[in-house]
Amino acid sequence: MSGVPKPLLSEAEYLAQERQADFKSEFYRGEVFAMAGASRRHNLIVGNAVTALNLGLRDSDCQVYPSDMRVKVSATGLVTYPDVSVACGDPEFDDDQNDTLLSPVVLIEVLSKSTESYDRGAKFEQYRHLNSLRHYLLISQDRVHVEHFSLQDDGNWLLRECNEIGGTVELKPLNCKLLVVDLYRKVDLSGAETRSAEP
Repeated sequence: MSGVPKPLLSEAEYLAQERQADFKSEFYRGEVFAMAGASRRHNLIVGNAVTALNLGLRDSDCQVYPSDMRVKVSATGLVTYPDVSVACGDPEFDDDQNDTLLSPVVLIEVLSKSTESYDRGAKFEQYRHLNSLRHYLLISQDRVHVEHFSLQDDGNWLLRECNEIGGTVELKPLNCKLLVVDLYRKVDLSGAETRSAEP
């Protein structure tokens, strides 16, 4: 019956199910939410970001993870898959499987029409409960536009926006600069804003 609510899962049940699943799902307060697939532009930007970060952090103790790495916000119970995660030093994981990260320093989401409001709002609100997090980047896939939120010493988050292909995004104090042109390398943006059906 459609009116019968779905049974809630424990986090352990979710993880056992997720580790065997053919697709990724987000977990929050006992509910499981299937995550949509990504467009070609989305995947290219994610790959570019991973490459740029690996190059920029190659002499550091930081590790870059693509979207198959789960991140758990322990304070709220959210378990999700950011598009890109960066952890430094000795990363903290939820268990000995080392597939659910607790201590990201940088998180990146590539925006899509179906997730943009969530990534900007409720999801970022959850991410801010991560004590390790210092940088949150939102990268548009239909135009050159990067939003960089960085945690300041006073506990507030500062937003810097870049709309120029020749711009840079500086991740302090990681000593890493991302060139916007590298994030959009081989990404065809012609006519992108009119393709409303593309996820």
